[in-house]
Amino acid sequence: MTDLSKRALLVHQRLTETYGEPTWRNPLPPLDELVSTILSQNTNDTNRDRAFNALRAAFPTWEAVRDAPTEAVIAAIRPAGLANQKGPRIQNVLRQITAERGELTLTFLKEMPLDEAHAWLVKFKGVGPKTAAIVLLFSLGRPAFPVDTHIYRVTGRIGLRPEKMTVEQAHPYLENLFPPETYYPVHLNIIRLGREICQARKPNCPVCPLRDLCDYGKKIST
Repeated sequence: MTDLSKRALLVHQRLTETYGEPTWRNPLPPLDELVSTILSQNTNDTNRDRAFNALRAAFPTWEAVRDAPTEAVIAAIRPAGLANQKGPRIQNVLRQITAERGELTLTFLKEMPLDEAHAWLVKFKGVGPKTAAIVLLFSLGRPAFPVDTHIYRVTGRIGLRPEKMTVEQAHPYLENLFPPETYYPVHLNIIRLGREICQARKPNCPVCPLRDLCDYGKKIST
């Protein structure tokens, strides 16, 4: 195990000691999770959930969403913001899944080799590596590591990834750095740290449980 891998494991252990074993919000079926994650782009969890619930209230099935007038879908998901983009995007994904699979389901991804399952998801416009990894990890129990803005920022400050690495490059890099069994808790706990302590503009380093493991924290304390 490299020194960096050891530090990554220490980060996981320290965050678990601080926050405990985290739990993802109510797990959704994979197709629901895919739509929910598309809705989550560039908005907060509250607006995502409002839009998702409104969409499900307006249309009883995903087939109904797929076949509805685009304007009706846009109206339902307006709370999530960027509805004019997200509405057509969701419908196009649903149509492409139907065209390729003959039905609206993603459960087959559970048995597909992980690399193939990831590649299958990211071929859709609007489905990036983070969205694919969220569906794989939280809905299908596959070992994928989603990297959102908090995880990208925090791992950069700690020194767990190269400073100039892109978000896209960070997904496979961090998957190789953390043990697969830690993906679920470390993803959620780093996000919590990023929201509550290691914020973008003014990180509260004096109260951070990772300060002694963090390149940024050590730098500002000297």
